[in-house]
This record gives sequence, C-alpha cells and structure tokens, in this order.
Amino acid sequence: MLDALVAEARIRWGLDPASGLQVVSPERLCGFAFEPSRPLLLVPQAILRAGDSAVEVAPLPGRHAPADQGPVAILRRLYPADHRVGRLGFPDDSCVGELGEGHLAGPLYFGPVSPELAPASPWALPWIADRLRRPDGCPWDREQTHASLKKHLLEEAYEVYDALDGGATQELAGELGDLLLQIVLHAQLAAEAGVFDLTDVQDHISRKIVRRHPHVFGDANVATSGDVNRQWEQIKGVERETAAQEAAQAAGGPPATEVASALDGISRSMPALAAAQEMAERAAHLGYDWPEIVGILDKVQEELAELAAAQTDEERREEMGDLLLVAVNLARRHGVEAEDALRAASDKFRARFRRVERMAREKGMALRDTSFAELDDMWDAAKAEERAAAGAGRGPANTKETAP
Repeated sequence: MLDALVAEARIRWGLDPASGLQVVSPERLCGFAFEPSRPLLLVPQAILRAGDSAVEVAPLPGRHAPADQGPVAILRRLYPADHRVGRLGFPDDSCVGELGEGHLAGPLYFGPVSPELAPASPWALPWIADRLRRPDGCPWDREQTHASLKKHLLEEAYEVYDALDGGATQELAGELGDLLLQIVLHAQLAAEAGVFDLTDVQDHISRKIVRRHPHVFGDANVATSGDVNRQWEQIKGVERETAAQEAAQAAGGPPATEVASALDGISRSMPALAAAQEMAERAAHLGYDWPEIVGILDKVQEELAELAAAQTDEERREEMGDLLLVAVNLARRHGVEAEDALRAASDKFRARFRRVERMAREKGMALRDTSFAELDDMWDAAKAEERAAAGAGRGPANTKETAP
C-alpha cells in the first residue's frame, strides 16, 4: 500500500523520495519531528499497519504549548494556510487552511515548503541567516562580524530581560526570537569560517546539560535544590580543570599547574550587581557564606562606618565597592536578585521624579531654583499621588519618608 501511495505522489506531484520523504500517521504526528521543507506523507495508522490500534503519543517538546494539540492544529502552525495538500486516491486537492479532522481519514501528501514560508520550523531561521549572508543577500548582513554584532546581542538580551516582567506573553516570544537570531547569526559566521555551525552549538549545550544533571540522566541522588546547586558547582569545577589541562596540551606546553577557580567564567561584561551576585552564589554553594543573616547586617554597618571614615577619593571608592558587595550578599540571602531590585527602585524613582517635575511646572517653579525642603514636600506629594493612583491606601498621604 505504501509503495502505491509513493508512486501516486511521484506521478501527480513530482515527489522525489531521495529528497527525504517523511512518512507518519496522524495518530503519531504530534510526537513526530517532521520538517515542512521535506515532503510528507500522512497515512492513517490503519492503512500503514492494518489491525494495529492507535497509540497515545506524547507531544513533541517545543511544539506542545498551545492547548489545541491535534494534528490539524500542528499542521496549521507549520504550513502556510494556502499550501496545497494532495488527497491520495481523490482527483481533487485541498489546502492546509481547509483541513479538518475528516481529511485525516485518508492519506495526504504535503509537498516541501520553502524555508522562508515555514517560519515555525526550527531550521527556517538558520536557512534565512545563510540566505541573508550570500553574495546576493542583504548588504547590511553581509558586512556583520562577531564584533559588530556584540552590541545587538546585549540589546536583545536586555529586551528579553524587560519582557520577562510580563510573564509568558507573545511579546516575550517575539523578544526571545530576536535573541535567537543573534545566536543563529554568530553560528552562521562561524560556519562560513569553517570553525563550527549551529549543530555544534546545540551539541555543546545538550551534552553540558545532560552531564550536569546526573540525578536526572544518571544514578546520582539529590534531595533538595541546594544539593543540586552544590553538585552543579562540583561538576563545573571538574570541567574547568579538564579545560585548563586541554588548553595547556593544545598549546604544546607543560600541564597546567594553576588550579582553576570556582569563580572562573563569570563574565566581566555582566552588569556589576549581577556579576557580584553570581560570584557570591558560587562561593556560598561551596560553603563560603555567613552562618546567619545577622552577620551580613553587621557587616553592612561595618562597611558604612568604614565609608564614613574614608579620607581620600580612592578610599571612598574602595569602601563603597565593599558596601555594595555586602548589600548584594544581603539581597542573595533574602532571595532577591540585586539587579532586579535596583532596576525596580530606579523605575520607581524615575516615575516619582516625573511627578515632581510636573508639580514644579504647574507651580511655575524651576527645579534648580527650588529649595531642598520644597522639593522634599513635592516628593512626598508625588508618593501620595502614586499611592492614590495605585489604590494602595497605605498610611496617611503626608507621612514623611526618606527618598526614594
């Protein structure tokens, strides 16, 4: 039966099986990693293997988010609505947008789709990046280098960071796509240089994640997330030692003698607060931490006193850094991301300052010519206005607080 279906598809739609024919039943489609840029034969299970009963197939990770996960919904996500669908054994064809559950009762043929017309395919974006970089592609994309794309990578990462505040939204999906493009472009540049491609990127991260989760993919036992973190750092330590030895061997020198640090690999390009918190977390996972949070609070007071006693600009700079580092540790122990907390505080300050600016304009006052006492009163008024707008109703509107 399958041979007859392939023969009909060859005659009617020019199927070339050598181009990578995919054959799957509708019952198994949701768990099958089919690729729209390759021809697809959709054949009911009863025709493929007469007498076999349908089996439940878990949705394919990566294509399992929407609530409607039937085969028709999957096909509509991956193919253009006007893409023709061949109905084997029938003289008339259909299109993806017209498909219903009834069409799945008989075998269907889906011809290959050009990658740019099947954007939901995981290999569409790599194809598009390659196309943009060709001699007849986009002049801007052809000019890009790893160095020139660095700023775009940071910009897109920060836009994802901002979108995360809204949770799982379509905006977040769009921003993640923008970030993914940067990864694909860097892989494309490396592929053109003959160094690595996207397959290597996927291989590296997949092997790393499996290696660092022996309690999931091996026989290790962990009881808590804290145990997982400690195990993670131990595995990373072994990896750093191995990498150092391999680097020394590749350089043709003697074996590396300097022991790799648990703090190696923290990017110096990270925002300082985020880098400091990552450093503190790594040290804490290895046991270097205050036994009680009161010890950190005492250290804050100690650093404040040292900052007050500083005599020179260099001393003040050093003591301020020490104070910020301790504050980051305090945030860590409270389960607060210091970077998030400072951004939120900055957003709050920005909003209140705008209110103060508006109030000053309404009074015909210039901020630079206004006394601190007047500004402080407007600041309190701005906070009261903010509380009223939010409907919080916490405390009297004239309660004095220290800025911000």
